[in-house]
Amino acid sequence: MTVALAIPLSTTDYLHGERQVPEKHEYIQGQIYAMAGASREHNQLVFNLAGLLHAQLRAKPCSAFVADMRVRTRPNEAYFYPDLAVVCGELQFEDEQSDTLLNPSVIIEVLSPSTEGYDRGAKFAHYRRLDSLQEYLLVAQDRLSMECYRRAPQGQWLLSEVNEGEDEITLKSINCLLKVRDVYEKVLID
Repeated sequence: MTVALAIPLSTTDYLHGERQVPEKHEYIQGQIYAMAGASREHNQLVFNLAGLLHAQLRAKPCSAFVADMRVRTRPNEAYFYPDLAVVCGELQFEDEQSDTLLNPSVIIEVLSPSTEGYDRGAKFAHYRRLDSLQEYLLVAQDRLSMECYRRAPQGQWLLSEVNEGEDEITLKSINCLLKVRDVYEKVLID
């Protein structure tokens, strides 16, 4: 994240401005943050994940969105642009513009060195407030590592982690299997 504007902004003003400019900004309790560009590895991972999910979701009543679909956590609280978001069932949007999703079942973030701590901490804290969210998948871009946080019946979040080429994670809420070697295809790891 970059520097926030000093003057608190209403969600109405944020959405109006966001719909007028090509740059994307995240909103957290009155402050907006410009989003940085993504690396080649980040883009390759998002592309791979989108393709793998698309193939498995085709026959299901689910929709997947890549990067440009904004997600609102709670009214007047926060808006984010996850790398991927999946909804199964009816899509719920904030308004008739249909550009702000309210009910993702799965959110996937590709970690970058500059945002990894934030994606694991404060951003995940906001995402956990979404009643619809069942799984949060973090995918590292500098090493073979996928971490899936899954909501348990009593509200705790359980972690499953894979980090070998033959390992796999199942996103149970959407019944999709992700193999590490497929997710990391054509991704350059140092």
